[in-house]
Amino acid sequence: MRRAAGLLLGFAVDRALGDPRRGHPVAGFGRVAGRLETLGWADSRGRGAAYTLVLVGSVTGLGALAERHTRGGALREVALVALATWAVLGGRSLDREAAAVQGLLDAGDLPGARRRLTHLVGRRTEDLTADEVARAVVESVAENTSDAVVAPLVWGALAGVPGLVGYRAANTLDAMVGHRSPRHERFGWASARLDDGLNLPGARLAALLAAAAAPLVAGAPADALRAWRRDAGAHPSPNAGPVEAAFAGALGVRLGGRTVYGAPGAERVEDRPVLGDGRPVAVGDIARARRLAAYVGAGAVLVAAGAALSARR
Repeated sequence: MRRAAGLLLGFAVDRALGDPRRGHPVAGFGRVAGRLETLGWADSRGRGAAYTLVLVGSVTGLGALAERHTRGGALREVALVALATWAVLGGRSLDREAAAVQGLLDAGDLPGARRRLTHLVGRRTEDLTADEVARAVVESVAENTSDAVVAPLVWGALAGVPGLVGYRAANTLDAMVGHRSPRHERFGWASARLDDGLNLPGARLAALLAAAAAPLVAGAPADALRAWRRDAGAHPSPNAGPVEAAFAGALGVRLGGRTVYGAPGAERVEDRPVLGDGRPVAVGDIARARRLAAYVGAGAVLVAAGAALSARR
């Protein structure tokens, strides 16, 4: 009951307040991880694995100690789980960024929307059309709803505070060093693989919930499930593929296509597989994707709370 109550309370606080403006623990962890990378980097998988183990293991251990310290006090246990849940979730902040881009597009400020989109994606944005900006927002909302909402709730239900903070540490390291760049190709391998493994259950749950919620955004569950089954395997990410495909099917749109990364003169072009068989994404689909993400998040916290209760029994 205490873990379930803490998950529900932390989710509610995130939806109401979003990330704290100052002193965010995830940002603090990122600063420590950045300093440690500077000191310990080497073009080596082994060195990168040690880096990942030290950081994720330390955070998970601190979470376990904090949980043990509060054991026996109902209010303390609930408060700790709620605080950890709030700290690791990013649903409200994700929605705010998507809403900001939507507002700029609705106002006809395409240059402003392109600049604001860089808060959500790592691709180049300066040459995107309004509909391409909208496509990037929908893809980011889908993937990050899984990464920043559903997956941490899954690990919170299964492992409590250590699961919440350990997952967020691994996910943060993946964002920092897990991408395939010359510096991180080998050093970030362990962080990327750990994040892939930890996100497997959350991504599948997010895809299922997107299919279930499809009628609430004028879609059909069968279309979401068909896109997931048919298209997800072609995506380069084993976890973004199912979620983005399910969102595409639920919204009746097509995601994927040409995506450009890197600065001018050092571009890297990826021809992403097409997900879904609907129409191209339009600016109006951002609002629908945000609503679908909200339904997925609400469904995930209810599933997580129920799983926590079932695990206790």
